[in-house]
Amino acid sequence: MNQETLLKVLRTELFTAVVGDVLDKLGFRRQFLPAGLNPLQPATKLAGRAMPVLEADIFDDGTQDSRGPLARKPFGLMLEALDDLQPGEIYVATGSSLRYALWGGLMSTRAQHLGAAGAVLNGYIRDSDEIEKLGFPVFARGLYAQDQGPRGKVIDFRSAIEIDGVRIRPGDLLFGDREGILVIPHEAEADTVRLAQEKVRGENQVARAIRDGMSASQAFATFGVM
Repeated sequence: MNQETLLKVLRTELFTAVVGDVLDKLGFRRQFLPAGLNPLQPATKLAGRAMPVLEADIFDDGTQDSRGPLARKPFGLMLEALDDLQPGEIYVATGSSLRYALWGGLMSTRAQHLGAAGAVLNGYIRDSDEIEKLGFPVFARGLYAQDQGPRGKVIDFRSAIEIDGVRIRPGDLLFGDREGILVIPHEAEADTVRLAQEKVRGENQVARAIRDGMSASQAFATFGVM
């Protein structure tokens, strides 16, 4: 299955619950990002390759005595990270506190123009009305308008990150909907999608059997799915 087909199947045929169940059976049991990373619009689905971004808090605007290379650079490397997005990639940011927004409307406009598949922020977003009008897929912990400018910087990108112990490497496959976001291991991508398709077909059979009067116990014994 090539990448275009794989992403299309995720977006149109599958959902995170069934894909997560398959990953559990394959032995990958810590692939969900934490609860609370929700889509701005409930019907949003997310599928693409991770472009990880590392944030850090700052507490002043940098003085002449500051020695860091990013001390007096507005937003740190955020603009470079944004401009480096490739078609089908997902901007995934973590590392900051919850004192300010990590993403906004203009960033969404630029990312959409570049063909990015979405953004996942382990923090807040702002300009939500603008993002909704764009229809750009964004997942975050909530809405909060306070600006990143004097409070945070991007200090690295295209480097591995972790969100609550779940590791995200550059190029990892991400899949999300309103019930969560999964990191699908590269070595298990094809098997995961194939088995998830089979599980969906099996669950449809179970649903029909239960509607026709079969008990839950009998359905599980018959189909092995519940």
